[in-house]
Amino acid sequence: MSYATERETTEGRVFTVTGGDWDELVSAVDPITEGRIVVNMGPQHPSTHGVLRIILELEGETVREARTVVGYLHTGIEKNLEYRNWVQGSTFVTRMDYLAPIFNETAYSLAVEKLLGIEEQITERATTIRVLMMELNRISSHLIWLATTGMELGALSMMLYGFREREYILDIFEMVTGLRMNHAYVRPGGVAQDVPDEAVVKIREFLAMMPKRLKEYEDLLSGQPIWLERTKNVAVLDVTGCLALGVTGPVLRSAGLAWDLRKTMPYCGYETYEFDVPTHSDGDVWGRYLVRLAEIRESLKLIEQAVDRLKPGPVMVADKKIAWPAQLAIGVDGMGNSLEHVAKIMGQSMESLIHHFKLVTEGFRVPPGQVYVGIEAPRGELGVHAVSDGGTRPYRVHYREPSFVNLQALPAMAEGGLIADVIAGGASLDPVMGGCDR
Repeated sequence: MSYATERETTEGRVFTVTGGDWDELVSAVDPITEGRIVVNMGPQHPSTHGVLRIILELEGETVREARTVVGYLHTGIEKNLEYRNWVQGSTFVTRMDYLAPIFNETAYSLAVEKLLGIEEQITERATTIRVLMMELNRISSHLIWLATTGMELGALSMMLYGFREREYILDIFEMVTGLRMNHAYVRPGGVAQDVPDEAVVKIREFLAMMPKRLKEYEDLLSGQPIWLERTKNVAVLDVTGCLALGVTGPVLRSAGLAWDLRKTMPYCGYETYEFDVPTHSDGDVWGRYLVRLAEIRESLKLIEQAVDRLKPGPVMVADKKIAWPAQLAIGVDGMGNSLEHVAKIMGQSMESLIHHFKLVTEGFRVPPGQVYVGIEAPRGELGVHAVSDGGTRPYRVHYREPSFVNLQALPAMAEGGLIADVIAGGASLDPVMGGCDR
């Protein structure tokens, strides 16, 4: 028998599949073909972009109901921020959406600077570096999306190429920040340290290399029959659906609405850069693929402009009551500060040394109030609602995380479609559970 005796449960009749001879299996009457079955996709599943659980009610291969369950990667980062000073918060938020750490840090820093009222004091070089790093990070994030989605839909080569180019960007990040990921590089008042000359050289090499690589991706995927079958008219969500569910980013733009906070509500001087907002009209997986490829090209244009704008100057605000020590010199062991830098700090006045110690251990005070700052992250609008009670630590910091909001759209995309298209539709949202479950 292909099925053991059924048993009644609170969920209905349950059958246990026991295997058997192939001829016996195909000739037997399948007792569950006439009913619906519930399948758990995840939380440990190779196609759910992290520990995401999707509960699917199936009729054959057709999805009748889909529910997303989040929370398996909860880190309590927002709560932890209440027990650290304002600068230390950058070290926590960078770990939320771990594929877009620079965006997490920048949004947080912009919110703290708005509370402090020092937006106009941020140096031109620091702002330019923020734009430069964010656009590099946008490309690396989209490359991960392209790599993992390609792998899930059968284009295994794309996974290798996407990670290869992303590795190049992570090398640049390591040269600039000292770390490949989780940088805590963008901090309230500016950035932790300047961009070295060798990193600028490597960025220009990347700008020369990447257009050719993008063409290779398109040659590999865009005309491929299987890729077209798996993406065109799959997981469709139109503008009305996107707006009703709060969906932003490439998913919204692939439905035809050119909503990009860099254009509509500019920050970090984006209004002074030349770039376009790519859109598509179909609102399907294919459209999201085309929009993200086009966004990589626009990011390359922005990076080139930012590199050309890098003028010598400080990378941290001048106010020493706020300015976290920048331009730190790394010791010979690659960790901590060099002896020369420590001697420089110790060699100044006693008052300067005391101030340095208090700033690092206690942090600065932020006037009471609350602000909201939104930026355009790779997955959509990343917003920070920061509240201060006048102390050296945040009273509350809440993130409007695009992965969390966009996942609401998965049932609307999946229900009525095939179970295989749940993979394509879910991947096209590009959720990162570190950001969703913060």
